[in-house]
Amino acid sequence: PRELFVDEAFADHAYQDIALPIECGQTISQPYVVAFMTEKLDLDERHKILEIGTGSGYQAAVLSHLCRRVYTVERWRELQKAAERRFAKLGITNVTTIIGDGWLGWPPQAPFDRIIVTAAAKEAPPALLDQLKMGGRMIIPLGESRDAQQLVEIDKTEAGLTEMPLLPVRFVPLVQGRAGVGARVPKGARAVKPEDA
Repeated sequence: PRELFVDEAFADHAYQDIALPIECGQTISQPYVVAFMTEKLDLDERHKILEIGTGSGYQAAVLSHLCRRVYTVERWRELQKAAERRFAKLGITNVTTIIGDGWLGWPPQAPFDRIIVTAAAKEAPPALLDQLKMGGRMIIPLGESRDAQQLVEIDKTEAGLTEMPLLPVRFVPLVQGRAGVGARVPKGARAVKPEDA
């Protein structure tokens, strides 16, 4: 139920195929992009997934029905705690969250069958590639600017990494470091209207 993952002010827009603003200057991706990224992960019920960017928890909630376990990393404690409350309300028990730096992934739980990144980077973080299991797949938005991003599928094979561009997208940036306890939205961050998200 996507309306449980958006701000009450945007509940009327919950089932439109648009991204919506959430707390801390972040967004919840449009349903089409969530579905597309999920499909490209090519999941089965035995897979262990790493998600970078918990956000509202919507993508993790979708993934939780399709795999064994989801580990999800979020910079903002406010977002992490809100997502955990939503998971509890929905009875989702196979999602584990942590506050951390998405660029570093979650080494103690590696390797992962699949990695999904819900914020854009200039390049795939090396630590995440290291944590991807042989034969695994990462779906990540890559690009120098918000206006020039491409969703990319990266497969890890014995012969090396293969990249395939999938779809032009617009994601918030993947920021290095932790926001930390009591951190606030960075100066200059602005609320995003539904039509701009």
